[in-house]
Amino acid sequence: MDYVPVFIANGFYKNKTSFIREHVIYKNFNKYPKIDRYVNTGKLLRYRKDILVTMSFQRKTVPHSVYISTKYDRTQYKYVMKNRWDPFKDEPIKDASGLCYVLRKIVNSSDDRIKACKSIIKEHPRTIIFYNFDYELKLLRELTSKLEIKCAEWNGHKHESVPIGESWVYLVQYTAGAEAWNCTTTNTIIFYSQSYSYKTTTQAAGRIDRMNTN
Repeated sequence: MDYVPVFIANGFYKNKTSFIREHVIYKNFNKYPKIDRYVNTGKLLRYRKDILVTMSFQRKTVPHSVYISTKYDRTQYKYVMKNRWDPFKDEPIKDASGLCYVLRKIVNSSDDRIKACKSIIKEHPRTIIFYNFDYELKLLRELTSKLEIKCAEWNGHKHESVPIGESWVYLVQYTAGAEAWNCTTTNTIIFYSQSYSYKTTTQAAGRIDRMNTN
């Protein structure tokens, strides 16, 4: 589906509707349109080959991922699972998505996660931090304030540039800032919480991994 605008621009299809009619099979019984599979993929692969341009280059950097496990309030987590009760709003949880949100908030709000984040910032004084929700942003703001470190943000509330200097933190919300900007003045990104999308996570990681990264 990401190629549809380019396919249309090259005259392969008249519009998005014609592309969907010829190649897309949606899942049945869904509340919203969800693609199940594509058909006639040989044609799609041929079109993609026609429009892609090979750009060979030798990457100088090697991505180095470190996975850090942190603790959370297991007692509260089990209580929510059993009773379907939102401890943050003090009300019943209405549906499955609400349950997942509350469980995720319990995990992502843990003091141990903040302590791990603090440790990384002290070791790497120029750090980009990706997060998902406003409650995470609030916790990260409080952390940078306690550390007395320069902080800037890119999200739905603020569109600030990457800070300049020897010590700073740049707080970026996935949806707002996973693409279309580069930063080669740091080699450290903290994924405070995970994105639902592999593509989004890969794009976010690429903000510091560019052709001109030293």
